[in-house]
Amino acid sequence: MNELKLTVQDVLQRKSFQCAKVIAGKAGLNRQVKWSHILETKDFESLINGGELILTTGVGLQLDRSSQLLYVKKLIEKEVAAICIEIGPHFSEIPTEIIKLANEHDFPIIAFEEIVKFVDITQDLHTHIINQHHEMLSQLDTLSRKFISLSLTHNGILKILQELHKLFQQNAFFIDKHLKPYYYPSESKEMVGSVHKLIEHELIYTNTQKIISMHGYSYAFMPVRGLGQTWGYLCLRFSEPYAEDFLFLLLDRAALSIAQILLRNRTIEERKQNMEDELVRNLLNGRSCDEADLHTYLPTPSKNMYYRIFVIQLNTHDMNINEEDWEEIKLQRSMTIRALFKQNGFFPAVSVRKNETAVIASFLSTEQLCGETDRFTQIIKEINRVAKNNFSDENICTFGISAVYQNNSDVMTGYDEARKVIALQETEITNTYFYESLGVYRLLLILKESNHLETYVKEYLSPVIDYDRETDSNLFETLAVYLECSGSKKETSERLFIVRQTLYHRLERLETLIGKDFMKPPNRLAYEVAIKAHELLKNDSKPN
Repeated sequence: MNELKLTVQDVLQRKSFQCAKVIAGKAGLNRQVKWSHILETKDFESLINGGELILTTGVGLQLDRSSQLLYVKKLIEKEVAAICIEIGPHFSEIPTEIIKLANEHDFPIIAFEEIVKFVDITQDLHTHIINQHHEMLSQLDTLSRKFISLSLTHNGILKILQELHKLFQQNAFFIDKHLKPYYYPSESKEMVGSVHKLIEHELIYTNTQKIISMHGYSYAFMPVRGLGQTWGYLCLRFSEPYAEDFLFLLLDRAALSIAQILLRNRTIEERKQNMEDELVRNLLNGRSCDEADLHTYLPTPSKNMYYRIFVIQLNTHDMNINEEDWEEIKLQRSMTIRALFKQNGFFPAVSVRKNETAVIASFLSTEQLCGETDRFTQIIKEINRVAKNNFSDENICTFGISAVYQNNSDVMTGYDEARKVIALQETEITNTYFYESLGVYRLLLILKESNHLETYVKEYLSPVIDYDRETDSNLFETLAVYLECSGSKKETSERLFIVRQTLYHRLERLETLIGKDFMKPPNRLAYEVAIKAHELLKNDSKPN
């Protein structure tokens, strides 16, 4: 590979440099020469791109000492490969200050002790460089076809890394953002952690090619991109310098072939995900499913296998997403959710909609409940963190989790339970995620569906509600707080910010409306349930 890189040392071996002598900067003879340029002016900044071998008779150096030093500093700053000066009538010797400056920056200064034809030098070097470029393009074409061919074989990513190792004799890696890392040779495994750290700290906000140095080695990174996203990074670790132009062009060809492999895999994954999505939706909606499909996407039923239905509601109105973008978002969301559940020990089957994601989260347990609620809570924290980073809104997601079931026939029931939890969270009646923690609201929801709840509320609370409406008073609030305080008059008056005498007057009015025995245990329980039922009905009637 280094045969395609022309260095200052290589230039010195050519016939036209037989009378040349290195005066300074010998440590920089490995600098790459990309072109040659005759320079006879002191104002050259706009003429230099970097990597040039400068040829001069010294006309531009006929300056005072400080100006000469500034001239050389500018050459160094412009990353010139080296300067060749013809010693003669225009420039008889190179000052020690310039030699010192060049040595400090490993910047080669070459002196011609005889008169040479610059035109012969430039013609020779340019012909050589152009031939190198032609050879480089020829090799790139050959290797591109080789990478494409490897991408169509089994385990293509690893084979592409093997080919890179064969070319450079260096460690090659591919780090996918979501999947396992690939590396070659096998002993490169111990370096994967270091490569991961470089990606996290140096490349997290960039999608461009880059060379990073660490612990005496250089790491060339090339992003692997597809569908407008960075899927991972191709990396080559090396200790000796290479021609960067050719290195990155070659890595770009390899990255393109890896992207084609990933795109095919993602297409297959998307098809599988769509089939899984359809199965989950059929179960959620109570439709029949093929037994073979159930075995494909759900764990095999056993006495130790349980599941909950986990529903995520996305509370955003930004649903104007075109179908092409939505398919990519859907796949990414599904992969992210599935990975989170797997990391926490669940066997997930996922269905994604624009404003809702539902998961049949199966788990093994020797008992029906064995600490899996903590794992669900951890998943919620992770989803909230991701959602906050993506949407800058802490309340972007609402969660509902069903009771525990075993039979697939109960999926629809579990889905209904999870959605009820979300509905109660949205009305701020509860802040629990789990259906079994809803307490008395589980019964109230059943009564509400049977249309008996409103009748129950009227029977117990209509005298108080009607009185408040007619007199613009707040006896209902007083009753609710008085029951919450277990009949403590002192605590009730403090909660309501009223004096004790006002409370006594309100309680007397309540006794007139609903009876003096409303605080006896059976009646008190009935009124507490009626108040919760009233809150449920009131929130349900609010416009969305």
